[in-house]
Amino acid sequence: MSDGNDQGLFGVKGTGDTSGFGGLVRQPSSAFELVSTPEPLGGYFDEVLAALRELLGEDVARAVVVDRGELTIHIAPDRTEEVCKTLRDDESLRFELCDAVSGVDYPDQRNRLHVVYHLTSMTYRRRIRLETAVGLENPVVHSVTSVYPTADWQEREAYDMFGVVFEGHPHLTRILMPDDWEGHPQRKDYPLGGIAVEYKDGAHIPPPDERRAYK
Repeated sequence: MSDGNDQGLFGVKGTGDTSGFGGLVRQPSSAFELVSTPEPLGGYFDEVLAALRELLGEDVARAVVVDRGELTIHIAPDRTEEVCKTLRDDESLRFELCDAVSGVDYPDQRNRLHVVYHLTSMTYRRRIRLETAVGLENPVVHSVTSVYPTADWQEREAYDMFGVVFEGHPHLTRILMPDDWEGHPQRKDYPLGGIAVEYKDGAHIPPPDERRAYK
């Protein structure tokens, strides 16, 4: 009897999967239910969270998760700019650097498109993450480029690859794919191959289960 887990990479099973992920086991979505870590969190995490709540209200965090010694604060998509500005400017926080903006797709979740901001305080030698999530019907997140200019191209990549629309971005266009490209290649339901390759007329990439496997 099946335990509900999906086997293989994006459902690919059996012969021909040369990706190396044929043995991947993906647990059902219920296993990924977002649950806050009980407080106190420990270390500087409590200080950061208390400062944010004092400055922006008790509802600023939708969830707070500590995993593997790292703090992730989940916030609403229309508050990213506000929260980042507070984290950067408040003297007790001083998260001056946005290291990275990452897109993630959890296709089994209603709000499947996640955006993750990796922030560093060089003043206090601290690191945290912010995370927000939107659905396909309204994939809009407030841009943080006015706070962290280095987020410019990274937000464009998340738009290009995942289809997240960053409201307030100064020039939200594709950055990796051609302007007229259809779809967003890093969504989990995007086809793995079987599409035309532009740099060679007539070229074709077969899906993983049709590629040649070397044994």
